[in-house]
Amino acid sequence: MSSENSPADDENSSADDARQVWDVVVVGAGPAGASAAYAAAVTGRQVLLLEKAELPRYKTCGGGIIGPSRDALPPGFELPFRDRVHAVTFSNNGRFTRTRRSRQMLFGLINRPEFDQQLVEHAQKAGAELRTGVTVQRVEQHGSAVPDRRTVAVVLQGGETLLARAVVGADGSASRIGAHVGVKLDQVDLGLEAEIPVPETVAEDWKGRVLIDWGPMPGSYGWVFPKGDTLTVGVISARGEGAATKRYLEDFIGRLGLAGFEPSMSSGHLTRCRADDSPLSRGRVLVCGDAAGLLEPWTREGISFALRSGRLAGEWAVRISEAHDAVDARRQALNYAFAIKAGLGVEMSVGKRLLALFERRPGLFHAALTGVRPAWRAFTDITRGRTTLGELIRSHPLAQRALAAVDRRQAPTAEPVAEESGS
Repeated sequence: MSSENSPADDENSSADDARQVWDVVVVGAGPAGASAAYAAAVTGRQVLLLEKAELPRYKTCGGGIIGPSRDALPPGFELPFRDRVHAVTFSNNGRFTRTRRSRQMLFGLINRPEFDQQLVEHAQKAGAELRTGVTVQRVEQHGSAVPDRRTVAVVLQGGETLLARAVVGADGSASRIGAHVGVKLDQVDLGLEAEIPVPETVAEDWKGRVLIDWGPMPGSYGWVFPKGDTLTVGVISARGEGAATKRYLEDFIGRLGLAGFEPSMSSGHLTRCRADDSPLSRGRVLVCGDAAGLLEPWTREGISFALRSGRLAGEWAVRISEAHDAVDARRQALNYAFAIKAGLGVEMSVGKRLLALFERRPGLFHAALTGVRPAWRAFTDITRGRTTLGELIRSHPLAQRALAAVDRRQAPTAEPVAEESGS
């Protein structure tokens, strides 16, 4: 840790200790926060990682690790896979079921408690210090708690104040740091999930295969992810459809023949997607992952966005910590925002347009993925990390024309389109 400009001596050492300043404080120890802490700590800076829960802890999440997630992990990270997916069964609200298979692994499945814990351990090995069981009430960049303009005060529940040269907010979709930055949301969805232990015979039937079901509400879908002797079963749809979403999950579980098994965990979670003009920083404070509303709007995939944005946030937080004035800090924060928007922002833009098309024509997506070879190849290339949504659209004229047609539609006044059968 760095200290304030005045030198310490024996008489005032206790006062100096109270005024020690971390180079980077990261709030939240999920994939985004752990990645940010790792990226900052490997540079040799003094990094503090704060987490309100005790680790490991459960998170509502399907736990799919696609290529971009794998590629953003720290060197030497061994993924704790519970299963490796080689087949995907698609259905359209329980109908027109078809399974597509691949010789190569499409993606892997993890349990979030193990995965997150392992990421945190990598950050600690890189030099980050972890504190759990602490809740951040607010951050202050002005006022009596802030000794100078290069410092941010992180105020904890109970009154303790920590000082930092830069702060990274990775405290989830209900982020207090995001509120400080002024994050604006464009899309909020409700995900419901059940962890269902199953007998060995049932588990064997699902081994290596996931199910994706296009749901009954616009933009909704469900999933079954096998993880050894447990199936992660979930659904997601737009917020405001809580009763219908719950009914969809119950019906989904019932028609899968899983209603007789008692879930070990049932949970819900709101996913929040940023507006295009939402800020990613304020002063010396950055946000990343769910706290910034960074996720893929169509699939609501967030792990790869958390890992990638967290790494960038950690790298740019180091630069902000070295900034000697507000102008330089602002310049570094804008560079961080540019890096996010040039990569993840492009993917999100395409994802929003795909969601708009999917909401109107889910049967079209189903028919394409189950019956059109280039569409299936695109799916496998994305899950394996060979391409991204943005790159895919740029290289496929037909996809460009389809999305251009979506852009021309006036979504608020458009008449609903009947769902296609996908047959």
